[in-house]
Amino acid sequence: MSVTNAISGITAVGGLLQMGGGLYPSNSVEALAATAAFISFINISGGFLVTQRMLDMFKRPTDPPEHMYLYGIPAAAFVGGYIYAMAKGYPEIHQMAYLGSSLCCVGALGGLSNQKTSRLGNSLGIIGVGSGLVATLGMMNPSAEVLTQMAAAAIGGSAIGTVIAKKIEITDLPQLVAAFHSLVGAAAVLTCLATYVHDFPSFATATDANVIKTALFLGTFIGGVTFSGSLIAYGKLQGLLKSSPMLLPGRHALNAALLAGNVGAMAYYFLDPSMAVGLSMLGTTTALSCAMGVTLTSAIGGADMPVVITVLNSYSGWALCAEGFMLNNNLMTVVGALIGSSGAILSYIMCKAMNRSLPNVILGGYGTSSTGGGKPMEITGTHSEINVDGAVDMIKNAKRIIITPGYGLCVAKAQYPIAEMVQILQSQGKNVRFAIHPVAGRMPGQLNVLLAEAGVPYDIVLEMEEINDEFPETDLVLVIGANDTVNSAAEDDPNSIIAGMPVLRVWKAHQVIVMKRSLGVGYAAIDNPIFFKPNSSMLLGDAKKTCDAILNRIKATE
Repeated sequence: MSVTNAISGITAVGGLLQMGGGLYPSNSVEALAATAAFISFINISGGFLVTQRMLDMFKRPTDPPEHMYLYGIPAAAFVGGYIYAMAKGYPEIHQMAYLGSSLCCVGALGGLSNQKTSRLGNSLGIIGVGSGLVATLGMMNPSAEVLTQMAAAAIGGSAIGTVIAKKIEITDLPQLVAAFHSLVGAAAVLTCLATYVHDFPSFATATDANVIKTALFLGTFIGGVTFSGSLIAYGKLQGLLKSSPMLLPGRHALNAALLAGNVGAMAYYFLDPSMAVGLSMLGTTTALSCAMGVTLTSAIGGADMPVVITVLNSYSGWALCAEGFMLNNNLMTVVGALIGSSGAILSYIMCKAMNRSLPNVILGGYGTSSTGGGKPMEITGTHSEINVDGAVDMIKNAKRIIITPGYGLCVAKAQYPIAEMVQILQSQGKNVRFAIHPVAGRMPGQLNVLLAEAGVPYDIVLEMEEINDEFPETDLVLVIGANDTVNSAAEDDPNSIIAGMPVLRVWKAHQVIVMKRSLGVGYAAIDNPIFFKPNSSMLLGDAKKTCDAILNRIKATE
């Protein structure tokens, strides 16, 4: 998802198109545009560098050597061909370059959907964004002074993005993605305001004035929601805000009132053609949309953060798309639609994985589409506890082992001892694999990246639909820091708030060891029946310390 952050940095094109003056901006329009370009370049450099860091984690010692610099040859041919055609005076070469850039961005997302082509995807993204920026400069033909100002914005923003991307911990990746989404929203709002002031003199005579004004207003509205919603998501993920949902009294009426206020502002915006009213209404929708982003995201709990991240990703794409319509820029329109639609599809996939509807998640609802209206089943029985020595004995006696990690593994940073333990067990001839739930962690793919960082081969890390039918033939399952994603109430209790949610059927294995700090509930705030099943044993304590202890015992008995 970090590559979509980088590609959405195409908002820099909108800023560049409005920049002018000289070595520094000469008016408010140019200042807003320079600021939008600056923060967009933070996204571009940070997004691509984080993506490259993650891809490097998936490299194995047996992989053939890579020569990534060779991708510079087609990139140089693309840019060189564009410059040559521009020098020859071909009038449509700018739009042709934009088309090529757009196709590269499409190829980037397509390439990153598969591990084997992911590096090509990242390279295509860099070529697409880079060539799009070059084409924009070629179309503008700025003076040396303005070009220097643009270079300063690009270098400054890229430097900040590079520092952030190099220092960020992989466990903090969801927070980084949310923060980068907020930059896209801010850039969209700034560009829309700058464009309104810049294009206002032509609104009285332009035949497409209403189209441009509509795109301006929608871009401001979506950008405001994206900006504030992303900041709230960042606060929840970083622990600065409580991860539990903040359910304000009458929140649905409040959100409806905020939406109605935006509609009213848009109506007044079109009814009165004066600049003072136009700017005040854009300012109004900025404030109302930011408030709406806060109320919507605050009502969503930590368990739904994977969906929040993908929804915000979609919002940022549609904000970029609106900018493209506003500026009549095909590159921004195509790339924005690409990011917006891909984020919406991923949001749908995440919701389906939880048996939830998207409105239910966004509006801070509870329960799944299958939840009944009765009283949930009461859990009876007592749990069984096991110590480290007992867990090691069960691991030694098992031939087929599945490890099911959850967000607790991320928090404890237990992936390193787990990876070393897996290596030892595989050398002993045991079949060890990982089972990953689609919404495990705080963003899609977070656990895959953490395991790759620790050196776990990606071909033994399987998705839920690939491995769920194999639990009955499994000797032992190690559940590490997971709760709701392995809760049997989803299948056994029609009145549970997670009824119908697809879960990993770990309880069907011969033996189950659950590693948790306590018997406490997960984010869904319901008890987990598997803790009390006869084939389950609880190994309570910090996951990192417990995994270290198990690893040391296994090493001692080799």
